[in-house]
Amino acid sequence: MMLSSINNSFEQDTHDVDGNCDGPDLDFVYADVDTYQNEIAELYSYTEFNELQQNVKAFEDQMEMYDLPPNWQKQNSASQRSIIMKLIDQLEVSSRAFRMQAARCILYLAQGCWAEVQSDEEQHQLTRDNVIVLYELGVFSSFIDLLNMEIESACSPDIVAVKITNVTLVDSTDLRVILSVLYIITETIRDEFEKDSEDYKQIADAFIQEINSPLPDGELLAVKLLGMITRFCSGAAPHFPMKKVVLLLWKITLLGLGGMETLKNLKNEYRLKAGLEPVTEDTLEVTKNMRASSPPATATDILDNQNPKRNAFRRSLMKQRFLDEQEQMDIELTPGNESAPSSNNGGNGNQEEDISQFYRQFEDPSANTVNPNNQPSFSQPPPLQVTTRLPWTSKVRQKDIDQFLDISRNKFIGYSLIDDHESLAGLPQPIHEGVQTLRRHMYVSLADIQIKKEEEIARNPISTQEDEIPTNPAETLYQAILPNLPQYMIALLKVLLAASPTSKSKTESINIMADVLPKKMPITDSQKLTVDMSRHKEIIVKAVSAIILLYLKHFKINHIYQFEFMSQHLVFANCIPLVLKFFNQTITEYVGMKNTIPLLDFPSCVIGEQPDLSGESFVYGGDISDKPYYSWRNVFSCINLLRILNKLIKWKHSRVMMLVVFKSAPILKKTLKVRHAMMQLYVLKLLKMQTKYLGRQWRKSNMKTMSAIYAKVRHRLNDDWAFGNDLESRPWDFQAEECTLRACVDRFNLRRYPEATQKCGAGGNNGNSGNSDNSTGNMGAGGNSMGGGNDANGFGGGGGTGGGGNGHAQLNDYGVECGFPSDEILSHSDFAFFGHSGWWDRKVELTEYFKENYSIWLEEEVYNNQIDWDAL
Repeated sequence: MMLSSINNSFEQDTHDVDGNCDGPDLDFVYADVDTYQNEIAELYSYTEFNELQQNVKAFEDQMEMYDLPPNWQKQNSASQRSIIMKLIDQLEVSSRAFRMQAARCILYLAQGCWAEVQSDEEQHQLTRDNVIVLYELGVFSSFIDLLNMEIESACSPDIVAVKITNVTLVDSTDLRVILSVLYIITETIRDEFEKDSEDYKQIADAFIQEINSPLPDGELLAVKLLGMITRFCSGAAPHFPMKKVVLLLWKITLLGLGGMETLKNLKNEYRLKAGLEPVTEDTLEVTKNMRASSPPATATDILDNQNPKRNAFRRSLMKQRFLDEQEQMDIELTPGNESAPSSNNGGNGNQEEDISQFYRQFEDPSANTVNPNNQPSFSQPPPLQVTTRLPWTSKVRQKDIDQFLDISRNKFIGYSLIDDHESLAGLPQPIHEGVQTLRRHMYVSLADIQIKKEEEIARNPISTQEDEIPTNPAETLYQAILPNLPQYMIALLKVLLAASPTSKSKTESINIMADVLPKKMPITDSQKLTVDMSRHKEIIVKAVSAIILLYLKHFKINHIYQFEFMSQHLVFANCIPLVLKFFNQTITEYVGMKNTIPLLDFPSCVIGEQPDLSGESFVYGGDISDKPYYSWRNVFSCINLLRILNKLIKWKHSRVMMLVVFKSAPILKKTLKVRHAMMQLYVLKLLKMQTKYLGRQWRKSNMKTMSAIYAKVRHRLNDDWAFGNDLESRPWDFQAEECTLRACVDRFNLRRYPEATQKCGAGGNNGNSGNSDNSTGNMGAGGNSMGGGNDANGFGGGGGTGGGGNGHAQLNDYGVECGFPSDEILSHSDFAFFGHSGWWDRKVELTEYFKENYSIWLEEEVYNNQIDWDAL
């Protein structure tokens, strides 16, 4: 009876906690982009509303100059083309005012001549029709020339002399007009291309070819935009409108390289060429059928939901033996058991009610139905919710099979066979069956094939024939950005940091609000400005995260070492703690942010009768629905950042240890409160990587999370992730692992792109944007990065856990508070673990102590060390 009472108390406590956390899943569907209307609306800030009227005025003035009525729809096709040709000619005049009047007129046409229509649909159709004519007549190329002129003029002394804090909306007026035209053309063609519009097919093909080809000056458009971001971050061009630049770069990248569907097709195409089977499982498709798990209850949640009068029993204090007894009691009281009262014993309702206290609803991740009250019902025995299979097919690598064979041979035979992957002689029959099972599930990735090929070339450079370098958009882009890739990655992360909601506003940091803040700060519209600034940051995070993810995915498919080169520079630029710092907030609030005012979104703000926007009009209530509200762009950004983090860390032992050192587990657990299956999957993947290093106590007190990992994340047959008995649970050397990888990547780059690699090395030594003096400052270069002291294990003491010793104390000495680098260090242009590129080429000053004891060092480290020449 006492057991029944305790169990009842515990069950009530669990239901209360889950009741507060549970709710309907977000109906967010992950895609390459949001709707066309939303993507166009996000181009404009709310403070740009007044400038829209200037576009109409410019159009009317131009039509008056041509002695034509100021109505675009009344002009026939020939007249419209004639007007556009005249405007293109006007773009080449020397007078800036005259030139920009023509540019505004073209922007008005690209915006769909909104002053002449009565609905959003009419405006969209006019935009669609006008973009065809504008692109065919060469407006896109003309505006690229205008963009080049503006970039060159950014170096003028009057611009450079302007302080960053004084830059306002006015300083970027002309650039915003140019970028808006380029963006509308790009986004409209992309949208119609996805819809397979017949009248856009030829235009889309020509446009994709144009943006993937070098401009007349020999530079790709994507590289030009990356250069703008770099110059903005260096302070050379503080007036560049960053939101429009990153949005345009994102859409150029998405259309030029391809989105999720293109990536899936390319992956299978390359696998078939390499003699591998195509991949049938797609993460996006699998997660659509997953149901979000209930978030794990935190200690605070349990304490808040406990009823002190009933002396609720805390599960965290419950011994494992008692839990086992409780489960046995549940089995004994199951209906159908001889000792259990039958549920058909009609009349004894109280007894049936007592029995029901021992049943807990089984939560199947793949089930589509949700019990809103989280209470089981036994009026009709529910069918067993047991899935026939896990959502993923299990995989195993060749390396795992070799490891299994080595262990088995040493155990049963007493010796190992190097490079023998087949022989099973002397091993018992169960081992034979185990090897057969592993081989059935063996997965060979494109990366494995490419790495094996590179190793063969390194061993036999003369006899091994190298594959022909492909000519595809990803290869073209990689070759173009290779010389300055470290600077581009730092610039993107700087912008991401500045837009992060967790970053502190610093006067010396970059000012990404230059294209939001008006010259005169409003007094009455302060609420609108606050919403506009938050919305502005969210859009930048959305675009930057999408750009980085697209680059990583395309480079990984094209060649693994291209991916590794970019990912290593992201790691050196402190991307991992930056992303963790982004999630170190109340993520459920960020996902549900309502930083939007639909009445001020384009084109709603200029079409039809405009309501009086004051007071309560700014409060966005959302649609009247039972479904929870979410911000599409914020959920999209969170998933992108989690995917980036997964790509940087997967199969990298030293980077997994960084997750442990930065105490990412509690941050990631909080992210599980967002009820979206895809987001939870990527969080669980990150948790799975580090569970073996978090200790037995953590695993014991987070069994709900462990169960979710088991149910949702793909199983690797030899991965002992849940117990921590893996051979890789060893002291780790960040430097050695990254240096080995870097040597392979540099060998690849030097062989295939010798000129670009030499430029990259020179650029790395020169630093980024004139900050090379601090290239080894703050965090330091080499072994002492992140407070490793003289310990070779990188993050200082602590062995396999990476968090012991005085590592965290030393982190504080380097500006790392609570496991996170401060904003000054994160935003430092040359912050790196050991420099960005060519770090081994730097001159090293030897200490006097070393010089005096050089002979001793030779004796101990060289002469007395036995060298295994075969291994070497």
